[in-house]
Order: sequence, then structure tokens, then C-alpha cells
Amino acid sequence: MEYVIDLEKVSWKREQSNLLHDVSWQVKKGEHWALLGLNGSGKTTLLNIINGYIWPTNGKIHVLGQRFGAANLPELRKSIGWVSSSLQEKLYGHDLTQEVVISGKHASIGLYEHVRKEELERALSLMDIMGCGHLVNRMYATCSQGEKQKLLIARALMAEPDILILDEPCNGLDLFSRERLLQSVNELAKRPDGPTLIYVTHHLEEIMPVFTRTLLLRRGEIYKMGDTKEVLEEEHLSRFFEHPVSVQWEDGRASVKLKIQTNTY
Repeated sequence: MEYVIDLEKVSWKREQSNLLHDVSWQVKKGEHWALLGLNGSGKTTLLNIINGYIWPTNGKIHVLGQRFGAANLPELRKSIGWVSSSLQEKLYGHDLTQEVVISGKHASIGLYEHVRKEELERALSLMDIMGCGHLVNRMYATCSQGEKQKLLIARALMAEPDILILDEPCNGLDLFSRERLLQSVNELAKRPDGPTLIYVTHHLEEIMPVFTRTLLLRRGEIYKMGDTKEVLEEEHLSRFFEHPVSVQWEDGRASVKLKIQTNTY
């Protein structure tokens, strides 16, 4: 299996609007990608197609070596972890943190089966990996939003996915919570036994150094993709955002600022 994600000329049209157009994207096992696009760029539509929740109007899709149209999609989804902040509110607040993590093994909201010793041990290990081991025996509802996001990632890892999609995980986090979460994600990506990561965001500064590949999505089309440092060049981003920007690099991370344009009369 050369690619864990292989999209060939994928389009999705709803009514008269092309929400995705002619998207071709290949992700190799072990590569970690950032998917960058503004609101309405088609990021969520693309994720739904990769997970088989919506079917493309045109194009071919292979995920983890399985061709859509022949694959058992419910079974395939067990190998894809998708962490979104919208899941936070669906979980039971009275559950203990380790119970929330273990529920990821069964893809359930809450636990309805006896917890085996090895499941608990794995949950505690994953909580340590994500830097939230100190939350053991806490009620989920008492955790901060940043802590909940770490728990959700640990929950997704319980199923040992081959692909882990982090869908704007820093939404609503303050600066300190964001940086703690990003450091945990960065460490997770360095693990040789970890999944291939897809980090979805509309904030350039969240792209950690471990995400060496970046795809820019604009109005449902791929604007540019490739090595992160080449893609996030000032000239490319100014055209991508359709506004002059300046890009600063520090410790392997880029940040962007709008260039102020003054009117002259």
C-alpha cells in the first residue's frame, strides 16, 4: 500500500455549486499533513468524503488501500480517527475521564461493556502520552476545553487508527491551552508507532514542525501542496489569501500578518 489516502480528480457538486472540484491528493503512510483553508474552503466536505459519509460526484477514492465502491465503509472507518470539537458536547459529562477514553475502543458514547484490565491500562498509557494523565478519575464535565481535546485525541487512539484527523482542535482555546495541546500533538506525531496525522486548520501558526507537508484548499480547489516550507512562502500565501501578507518563521513554525495597504490620493 503506497498511499493511505489517494484521491483522483474528486469533485462534489450540490445543486448548482461545486463545493469540491478536481481534487487529487496522495498521502503516504507516515507522512503528516496540514490542511489549511479559510472558512467555506471545502475542508469539512473533503473530510466527509475521505470518511465515506458523502459520495463524490466524480472521481476515484482509495483509503488504506481500499477502493470506494468496493470497500466496507463502516469497517474502514474503524481505522480512521476523526477528532472534532463538536464531539465534546456529545459525551456524558458524568463519565470519568478514563471511561471517555476507553469508549473510543467501542466507538460508543458512554460505556456499556465490562472494562478489561488491558483496556484500562492502554487508556491510562494514552492519557500519559497526550499529557493528561493527571486527569484520571476526574469527571469529564470538570475538565477544561483544552483538557477535553487531549482526552478526545486519546479516545481516538484507543481504536489504534491508521489515520488520525484532527479537525481544528484548537478552536476556542486560549493561547496557553493551545500551545500545550499543540506540543502534545507534535510529540504524538514523532512516535514511530503513531498514526498518519492530518491536521486541519485555518490558522497558519498552528502548523507544527512535524507537519512537513501542507495542502492549501481554496473555494473547493487545491491551490498548492507540497513541502510545508515551500508552500508557506510569502508570495504563495499572498495569492492564496488574495491579500498581501508577510510571513515570519521561528522555531520551525510560520506566522502570518496582513500587510497594511494605504490609499494614496
